[in-house]
Amino acid sequence: MHQMNRSDPVLAGLPAWVPDAALHYLAHTEAGLPIRELARKSGCHASTVLRQIRRFETRRDDPLIDAVLRKLGATVGQTHSSAAPAQQKESTVMQAALKDQAPDTTTLNRDARRILRRLCETGAVLAVAVDMEKAVVVRDGATGSSTRTAVVDRKVAEAMALQDWISAERAGRITRYRITPAGRAALEEMMDSDAAQTGPGLSEAPADFADQHRVWGERTVRDNETGQPRKVRYNLAESPLTALARRRDKDGSPFLSDDLVTAGERLREDFELAQMGPRVAQNWDRFLTGGGRGGFAADSGVGNGPAQARGRVAHALKDLGPGLSDVVLRCCCYLEGLESTEKRLGWSARSGKIVLRIALMRLKQHYDETTGPGGGLIG
Repeated sequence: MHQMNRSDPVLAGLPAWVPDAALHYLAHTEAGLPIRELARKSGCHASTVLRQIRRFETRRDDPLIDAVLRKLGATVGQTHSSAAPAQQKESTVMQAALKDQAPDTTTLNRDARRILRRLCETGAVLAVAVDMEKAVVVRDGATGSSTRTAVVDRKVAEAMALQDWISAERAGRITRYRITPAGRAALEEMMDSDAAQTGPGLSEAPADFADQHRVWGERTVRDNETGQPRKVRYNLAESPLTALARRRDKDGSPFLSDDLVTAGERLREDFELAQMGPRVAQNWDRFLTGGGRGGFAADSGVGNGPAQARGRVAHALKDLGPGLSDVVLRCCCYLEGLESTEKRLGWSARSGKIVLRIALMRLKQHYDETTGPGGGLIG
């Protein structure tokens, strides 16, 4: 596979995650390098480079891609310029600005893994508003409402779009993005890499947790309308809350209301954010019934975002107490199925959903008491 020479002075200073095709586009449009020269440096045919350049030109209709190309293009060819000292000083300032405006590879992979997993869920989109510094993952619920499940910096969303991991449905004041096949492949690679490097210590989840995002299962359920058994295919990475939210009580109302689902998703997002900073292998099992409670210690302040998220999770689990904290940690954070949770905790069959609903009611009360109704949303 031919690759662009990233040590070329024209491209020096650009992040390592920028695709080769984007490098060709920037080198041609911003630095004025001829297509044949780019093809010679990359060891590919000139027609290949031409197609890449034309494709990126059409992709600039996407607001995220247009924004990141403008940022990257401003620094192309500046790093090792032989220009006057005043221009070199300006180049240094531009390089520093780019570091603030574009994520490094570690940050991109860390945040992308979290966001891409969320985008794999049914009905999930990444919403990006004009002039907003954050992008939000929103998932449509069973009742037609939308639940906010994750937040990410706009610069990370821009990098994901440039990598073709997400694509816009339509551009406008609020542009909605969905995960692409390339995004699913990238997520699979990230999860495999994490599992190989850290094993289950990644989030103290079950050993097969890293593979669940791409494993599908099939089970037989009874149809509420016909009373006949039918098979249902489901994604093991889907939160049990999503499945329960689709169920109906005897009176026809949803088994889990939107505010209960929101409370559970809020805990899950904090849990995932907590894995990003120091003490990644925080032993959350200490909060389970059989563990030693009260052993949580926040880190020393490095990476305050993850530290604060760990503190919020710890506070919520302690407030719920034994039993209730067990079920929300396993179902909301570990994405463990209800049947598996019932067996692990020694509960009777079909009791887990009732206990989970009670736990979510208490969790919602905890959030209402600590931040106010609907307050304290992540991001």
